[in-house]
Amino acid sequence: MGPCRSGAVATTVAVAVLIAGCAAPVQAPPVLPPAPAPAPSVAAPPLAPASGSTASTFSQAQIDQMMAPIALYPDSLLSQVLMASTYPADVADAAAWSKAHPGQSGDAAVRAVDAQPWDPSVKSLVAFPQVIQTMGDKPDWVQNLGDAFLASSKDVLDSAQRLRSRAQANGSLKSSEQQTVALAQDPQTQQSVVTIEPANPQVVYVPAYDPAIVYGTWPYPAYPPYYYPPAAYYYPGAALATGIAFGIGVAATAALWGNCNWGGGNVNINASRYNSINVNRKISGNSTFQHNAANRRGVPYRDNRSQQQYGRNVPGADQRGDFRGRDAQRQQAQSTMQQRGFDPGPRNDAFRGVGDTGQMQRDFNRDSVNRQPPARHSGAASGGARYGGSPGAAHGGGGARMSGGGRGGGGRGGGRR
Repeated sequence: MGPCRSGAVATTVAVAVLIAGCAAPVQAPPVLPPAPAPAPSVAAPPLAPASGSTASTFSQAQIDQMMAPIALYPDSLLSQVLMASTYPADVADAAAWSKAHPGQSGDAAVRAVDAQPWDPSVKSLVAFPQVIQTMGDKPDWVQNLGDAFLASSKDVLDSAQRLRSRAQANGSLKSSEQQTVALAQDPQTQQSVVTIEPANPQVVYVPAYDPAIVYGTWPYPAYPPYYYPPAAYYYPGAALATGIAFGIGVAATAALWGNCNWGGGNVNINASRYNSINVNRKISGNSTFQHNAANRRGVPYRDNRSQQQYGRNVPGADQRGDFRGRDAQRQQAQSTMQQRGFDPGPRNDAFRGVGDTGQMQRDFNRDSVNRQPPARHSGAASGGARYGGSPGAAHGGGGARMSGGGRGGGGRGGGRR
């Protein structure tokens, strides 16, 4: 075959190959799986939510954080603080009264405020100026503590037991001249709990301690425990570097009429003691604590369940924004509180991560500015409605875990002025 013939053949083959390549379908490049997203940086291990109904409100770490300053109080005093914390506005007024009457304490102080419209649980704490004044100075903490207790009293009492066990294991919590620490078995749950009672039933000592010391290594680095150093006036020469310090004992026998029902997960009311000090609000028998929405005085509830359970019991609550937790109202509340002589101070960074807790320090809202004086009711009738829960032991002693909360809306208690 001649050269021309060969060239023609080669050209023909090349053209055929080119035509075949153009006719072939164009294949899309292979689809690669997406690159895995980089793992987010985590500063601390995720915190397990608290059991029960507070899982969407506060985590276990947050509850332990706010309970740290009071978990080692005597059982009866602890129960009064928990009940009173659900009434932030009353606490602020009672703290102001206590500061204005520095010489008043014990049962005598409680009788001196008998005519006040505050909830009886709040009035009981004027017996302990160092307690009520600290609560008045820390409205953010008080409101969060009360909201956690309303959401699930069981979770809050569980927290106290966890912290007491840690303090015992750390060698910080033990019996002394001021208190008796014991391990008791709850007849309901058959579990063990740590109980704390005054060594002398006639005298109550309020312990002061640094949570970072008494509890040992804190398990929640992102939520360090609250610490409120005690006033030197009530704890002269107290040294907290080694554990728990006790100041001057308080003669309070009738003032403490509540007690922690560890097995039931709520607070019991001793009617005999209650009636001996709350002469205008007597009750008919032993009961469990029930929150009185009227004494909330417009301070918004944190979670939806509490809003629905208690907010509807206040006249006009469905027409106001007081129970919706709006920031503007809480800012107004803080302004009102400052006008009454309180300075909530800057937000404690240790409580970060609790949602809108920076606004929760507003102790009052606009309702407490424009509210009318509370109506007065007859003592026996209103008192019975106020604490008329299911019967309970006068002093719910030992036990370990909790099996339910004793909550419910109660009628408003009245008082004479």
